[in-house]
Amino acid sequence: MTNPSQERYSRQRDLVPPERLAACKATVIGVGAIGRQVALQLAAMGIPWLQLVDFDSVEESNLASQGYLQDDLGRPKVQATADLCQQVNHMLEVHSLNTRFRRSMEIGNVVFCAVDKIDVRRLIWDAVKDKVDFWADGRMSAEVLRVLVAHDPVSRKHYPTTLFAAEEAFAGSCTAKTTIYCANIASGLMLAQFTKWLRRLPIDPDLSLNLLACEMSCSPQA
Repeated sequence: MTNPSQERYSRQRDLVPPERLAACKATVIGVGAIGRQVALQLAAMGIPWLQLVDFDSVEESNLASQGYLQDDLGRPKVQATADLCQQVNHMLEVHSLNTRFRRSMEIGNVVFCAVDKIDVRRLIWDAVKDKVDFWADGRMSAEVLRVLVAHDPVSRKHYPTTLFAAEEAFAGSCTAKTTIYCANIASGLMLAQFTKWLRRLPIDPDLSLNLLACEMSCSPQA
Protein backbone atom coordinates (compact mmCIF):
# COMPACT_ATOMS: atom_id res chain seq x y z
CA MET A 1 0.00 0.00 0.00
CA THR A 2 1.28 3.50 -0.86
CA ASN A 3 2.28 5.68 2.07
CA PRO A 4 -0.31 8.54 2.15
CA SER A 5 2.37 11.16 2.87
CA GLN A 6 4.42 9.98 -0.10
CA GLU A 7 1.40 9.96 -2.39
CA ARG A 8 0.43 13.47 -1.27
CA TYR A 9 3.56 14.99 -2.82
CA SER A 10 4.18 12.46 -5.59
CA ARG A 11 3.39 14.83 -8.48
CA GLN A 12 5.71 17.59 -7.30
CA ARG A 13 8.61 15.44 -6.09
CA ASP A 14 10.80 16.10 -9.15
CA LEU A 15 10.19 19.85 -8.88
CA VAL A 16 10.22 20.37 -5.11
CA PRO A 17 13.08 18.41 -3.49
CA PRO A 18 11.53 17.00 -0.28
CA GLU A 19 14.80 16.84 1.64
CA ARG A 20 15.63 20.51 1.06
CA LEU A 21 12.04 21.60 1.70
CA ALA A 22 12.03 19.69 4.98
CA ALA A 23 15.01 21.79 6.14
CA CYS A 24 13.16 25.06 5.55
CA LYS A 25 11.32 27.22 8.03
CA ALA A 26 9.33 29.94 6.25
CA THR A 27 8.28 33.32 7.58
CA VAL A 28 5.65 35.31 5.67
CA ILE A 29 5.56 38.97 6.67
CA GLY A 30 2.31 40.58 5.60
CA VAL A 31 -0.67 38.31 4.82
CA GLY A 32 -2.65 40.62 2.60
CA ALA A 33 -3.30 39.89 -1.07
CA ILE A 34 0.11 38.41 -1.94
CA GLY A 35 1.23 37.10 1.45
CA ARG A 36 -1.96 35.14 2.10
CA GLN A 37 -1.58 33.33 -1.22
CA VAL A 38 2.10 32.64 -0.52
CA ALA A 39 1.17 31.07 2.83
CA LEU A 40 -1.50 28.86 1.30
CA GLN A 41 0.82 27.68 -1.47
CA LEU A 42 3.60 26.92 1.03
CA ALA A 43 1.13 24.89 3.11
CA ALA A 44 -0.01 22.91 0.07
CA MET A 45 3.58 22.39 -1.05
CA GLY A 46 4.47 20.81 2.29
CA ILE A 47 6.57 23.37 4.14
CA PRO A 48 6.95 21.84 7.62
CA TRP A 49 7.08 25.11 9.64
CA LEU A 50 5.34 28.37 8.81
CA GLN A 51 5.30 31.69 10.64
CA LEU A 52 2.81 34.44 9.76
CA VAL A 53 3.37 38.06 10.83
CA ASP A 54 0.76 40.79 10.40
CA PHE A 55 -0.96 43.26 12.73
CA ASP A 56 -4.08 43.81 10.60
CA SER A 57 -7.61 42.41 10.80
CA VAL A 58 -9.92 41.35 7.97
CA GLU A 59 -12.09 44.14 6.58
CA GLU A 60 -14.87 43.91 4.00
CA SER A 61 -12.61 45.35 1.28
CA ASN A 62 -10.28 42.37 1.82
CA LEU A 63 -12.83 39.76 0.76
CA ALA A 64 -12.62 40.29 -3.00
CA SER A 65 -9.07 41.60 -3.21
CA GLN A 66 -7.34 39.22 -0.79
CA GLY A 67 -9.52 36.12 -0.83
CA TYR A 68 -10.62 36.14 2.79
CA LEU A 69 -13.89 34.48 3.74
CA GLN A 70 -17.06 36.19 4.91
CA ASP A 71 -16.70 34.48 8.30
CA ASP A 72 -13.19 35.98 8.63
CA LEU A 73 -14.49 39.55 9.00
CA GLY A 74 -13.00 41.17 12.08
CA ARG A 75 -10.54 38.35 12.74
CA PRO A 76 -6.77 38.91 12.75
CA LYS A 77 -5.49 38.07 9.28
CA VAL A 78 -2.77 35.81 10.65
CA GLN A 79 -5.29 33.67 12.53
CA ALA A 80 -7.67 33.39 9.59
CA THR A 81 -4.80 32.45 7.28
CA ALA A 82 -3.26 30.02 9.78
CA ASP A 83 -6.58 28.19 10.17
CA LEU A 84 -6.95 27.75 6.42
CA CYS A 85 -3.32 26.68 6.02
CA GLN A 86 -3.87 23.92 8.58
CA GLN A 87 -6.98 22.81 6.72
CA VAL A 88 -4.84 22.57 3.61
CA ASN A 89 -2.14 20.61 5.47
CA HIS A 90 -2.92 19.28 8.95
CA MET A 91 0.74 18.26 9.44
CA LEU A 92 1.91 21.87 9.20
CA GLU A 93 3.34 23.59 12.28
CA VAL A 94 2.08 27.14 11.96
CA HIS A 95 2.72 30.15 14.20
CA SER A 96 0.69 33.35 13.88
CA LEU A 97 1.95 36.65 15.27
CA ASN A 98 -0.73 39.33 15.31
CA THR A 99 1.75 42.20 15.55
CA ARG A 100 4.06 44.38 13.51
CA PHE A 101 7.44 42.96 12.57
CA ARG A 102 10.11 43.57 15.20
CA ARG A 103 13.86 43.16 14.89
CA SER A 104 13.91 40.94 17.96
CA MET A 105 11.64 38.31 16.37
CA GLU A 106 12.92 34.80 15.75
CA ILE A 107 12.29 34.06 12.08
CA GLY A 108 12.73 31.21 9.64
CA ASN A 109 15.65 30.75 7.25
CA VAL A 110 13.32 31.56 4.35
CA VAL A 111 11.42 34.87 4.33
CA PHE A 112 8.64 36.07 2.03
CA CYS A 113 8.01 39.80 2.38
CA ALA A 114 4.62 41.09 1.25
CA VAL A 115 4.21 44.42 3.00
CA ASP A 116 2.80 47.53 1.37
CA LYS A 117 5.33 50.23 2.28
CA ILE A 118 8.85 50.65 0.94
CA ASP A 119 10.23 51.96 4.24
CA VAL A 120 8.91 48.87 6.04
CA ARG A 121 10.62 46.66 3.46
CA ARG A 122 13.90 48.44 4.15
CA LEU A 123 13.49 48.00 7.91
CA ILE A 124 12.77 44.29 7.57
CA TRP A 125 15.59 43.70 5.09
CA ASP A 126 18.12 45.47 7.30
CA ALA A 127 17.01 43.30 10.24
CA VAL A 128 17.05 39.89 8.51
CA LYS A 129 19.51 40.11 5.61
CA ASP A 130 22.29 38.34 7.52
CA LYS A 131 19.97 35.72 9.02
CA VAL A 132 18.15 34.25 6.01
CA ASP A 133 19.19 31.91 3.23
CA PHE A 134 16.42 32.96 0.84
CA TRP A 135 14.48 36.24 0.65
CA ALA A 136 11.58 37.00 -1.68
CA ASP A 137 9.77 40.34 -1.93
CA GLY A 138 6.45 40.63 -3.78
CA ARG A 139 5.14 44.03 -4.89
CA MET A 140 1.92 44.80 -6.73
CA SER A 141 -0.14 47.71 -7.98
CA ALA A 142 -3.34 46.97 -9.89
CA GLU A 143 -2.16 44.69 -12.75
CA VAL A 144 1.57 45.31 -12.45
CA LEU A 145 3.74 43.17 -10.20
CA ARG A 146 7.40 42.82 -9.29
CA VAL A 147 9.15 39.90 -7.60
CA LEU A 148 12.63 40.33 -6.15
CA VAL A 149 14.82 37.59 -4.70
CA ALA A 150 18.03 37.72 -2.67
CA HIS A 151 19.95 34.54 -1.97
CA ASP A 152 23.58 34.96 -3.07
CA PRO A 153 26.18 37.78 -3.09
CA VAL A 154 25.03 39.17 -6.46
CA SER A 155 21.31 39.29 -5.68
CA ARG A 156 21.94 40.48 -2.12
CA LYS A 157 23.87 43.41 -3.55
CA HIS A 158 21.13 44.18 -6.09
CA TYR A 159 18.14 44.06 -3.76
CA PRO A 160 18.97 47.17 -1.67
CA THR A 161 19.14 49.22 -4.88
CA THR A 162 15.38 48.66 -5.26
CA LEU A 163 14.63 50.20 -1.87
CA PHE A 164 14.15 53.81 -2.91
CA ALA A 165 13.39 56.52 -0.38
CA ALA A 166 9.82 56.60 0.92
CA GLU A 167 9.31 60.14 -0.37
CA GLU A 168 9.99 58.89 -3.90
CA ALA A 169 7.12 56.40 -3.71
CA PHE A 170 3.78 56.98 -5.40
CA ALA A 171 1.64 59.23 -3.22
CA GLY A 172 -1.25 56.77 -2.93
CA SER A 173 -1.37 53.40 -1.20
CA CYS A 174 0.01 50.55 -3.27
CA THR A 175 -3.01 48.52 -2.18
CA ALA A 176 -5.54 51.09 -3.40
CA LYS A 177 -5.96 49.07 -6.61
CA THR A 178 -5.71 45.34 -5.99
CA THR A 179 -6.89 42.24 -7.83
CA ILE A 180 -6.85 38.71 -6.50
CA TYR A 181 -5.62 37.32 -9.81
CA CYS A 182 -2.58 39.58 -9.87
CA ALA A 183 -1.81 38.61 -6.27
CA ASN A 184 -2.06 34.93 -7.18
CA ILE A 185 0.36 35.36 -10.07
CA ALA A 186 2.81 37.31 -7.91
CA SER A 187 2.74 34.67 -5.19
CA GLY A 188 3.13 31.91 -7.77
CA LEU A 189 6.21 33.60 -9.20
CA MET A 190 7.67 33.96 -5.70
CA LEU A 191 7.17 30.24 -5.06
CA ALA A 192 8.60 29.42 -8.49
CA GLN A 193 11.80 31.26 -7.55
CA PHE A 194 11.80 29.44 -4.22
CA THR A 195 11.61 26.02 -5.86
CA LYS A 196 14.41 27.02 -8.25
CA TRP A 197 16.49 27.81 -5.19
CA LEU A 198 15.61 24.45 -3.68
CA ARG A 199 16.81 22.76 -6.89
CA ARG A 200 19.92 24.97 -7.03
CA LEU A 201 18.87 26.34 -10.41
CA PRO A 202 19.60 29.87 -11.72
CA ILE A 203 17.17 32.44 -10.31
CA ASP A 204 15.77 35.68 -11.73
CA PRO A 205 16.50 38.15 -8.90
CA ASP A 206 14.32 40.94 -10.34
CA LEU A 207 11.24 40.11 -12.37
CA SER A 208 8.44 42.47 -13.47
CA LEU A 209 5.15 41.63 -15.16
CA ASN A 210 2.53 43.97 -16.61
CA LEU A 211 -0.62 41.92 -17.09
CA LEU A 212 -2.46 44.60 -19.05
CA ALA A 213 0.33 44.99 -21.60
CA CYS A 214 1.38 41.31 -21.45
CA GLU A 215 4.97 42.41 -20.90
CA MET A 216 7.52 40.63 -18.72
CA SER A 217 11.05 41.73 -17.99
CA CYS A 218 13.74 40.23 -15.79
CA SER A 219 17.29 40.96 -14.79
CA PRO A 220 20.13 38.57 -15.67
CA GLN A 221 19.93 35.32 -13.74
CA ALA A 222 21.88 35.07 -10.51
